[in-house]
Amino acid sequence: MESINILLVEDNKGDIELTRESLSRGKLKNKLTVIEDGESALNYLYKKTPYADVERPDIVLLDLNLPKVSGRDILKALKQDDSLKDIPVIILSSSQDAFDIKEAYQLHANCFVSKPVSLDSFIQVVQSIESFWIDIVKLPQK
Repeated sequence: MESINILLVEDNKGDIELTRESLSRGKLKNKLTVIEDGESALNYLYKKTPYADVERPDIVLLDLNLPKVSGRDILKALKQDDSLKDIPVIILSSSQDAFDIKEAYQLHANCFVSKPVSLDSFIQVVQSIESFWIDIVKLPQK
């Protein structure tokens, strides 16, 4: 199987490094791109300067609480755009709030995962996401 292009939209440096480390332990060497604010994430997804030549992500790991533009607004924009709405969006958030979860699904998130507090649990969750979305799920063709 070819590698998967993963876009991580996350502003917490610790969570970025944990996600990067977790994915590096996986079976595949996936391409991970990290964007740290919502405005830059939208520019990336719409291939605006300085992201005009970027590869379209196969999967988006999206935090809800981001600077400049919220994860909710990114999710809404993605799922309303015919050219982007087929990209699976996995909400990876520290929130466990029932309203946040319901809202994410109403905005057509493909799944909602609460970030665990412990290091080992965080690594296990990210590896489970990778296993499910890369080994099991069939993604749209590039």
